[in-house]
Amino acid sequence: MAILDYSIKVASYNIHKAVGADKRRDPERILSVLDEIDADCVILQEADRRLGKRRAILPFDALTAHGYTYVPLSLRSCSLGWHGNAMLFRNFASCVGYERVRLPRLEPRGAIICDIKMKGRIWRFIGAHLDLSGLFRRRQVAFILDRLQNLPRDLPTVIMGDFNQWRKREGCLRLLPDEFSILPTGASFPANHPLVGLDRIITTPEIKWLECGVHNTPLARQASDHLPVWARLALSPVF
Repeated sequence: MAILDYSIKVASYNIHKAVGADKRRDPERILSVLDEIDADCVILQEADRRLGKRRAILPFDALTAHGYTYVPLSLRSCSLGWHGNAMLFRNFASCVGYERVRLPRLEPRGAIICDIKMKGRIWRFIGAHLDLSGLFRRRQVAFILDRLQNLPRDLPTVIMGDFNQWRKREGCLRLLPDEFSILPTGASFPANHPLVGLDRIITTPEIKWLECGVHNTPLARQASDHLPVWARLALSPVF
């Protein structure tokens, strides 16, 4: 008898606008890294150009060719995300709701909230790229947690992104409830010689993490200044 697998694989990746270690912008290289990871859902940071029309870094037709659908977060037809944050998911899943969140900021910052149905369950994903300022990072995490508490529907939640926070449970991460899990993915920055874990995956209590890590391959070390982080997750049977 076949054993059903209800676990999902998620990833977070600051793609640095697809500019790699060789200073070349190469979107196809980023897509190849996503193929290597083979996640069901991916949160991206720096997914759009910062200036001008803020065009998407990854071509829309190429995302489709690589098996991904994107959440329509952008207010511009040529952009992929909201303040550079984008959400990709596999074609077997579907988006049942999303929200753009403006964060307290020193420079323009935002977060995304996406409810994705897959394998018979609805998961909530929050993606963000937090400020370089420790003060504003704390304000931003507090704002995200407050918004999460006030959402009309309680769902198993995964928070992912570039937190710009070096140490676990320090700075802005100290604001997280004790029952939240900061997964031990490992050092993700800088990509060519990772020393610190700026990129984080955080889960609410009803989620079990089965395995997690940093996707450290020769291609990933060339494609961006960050390495992707990933995790395989499952829900408690009683949820």
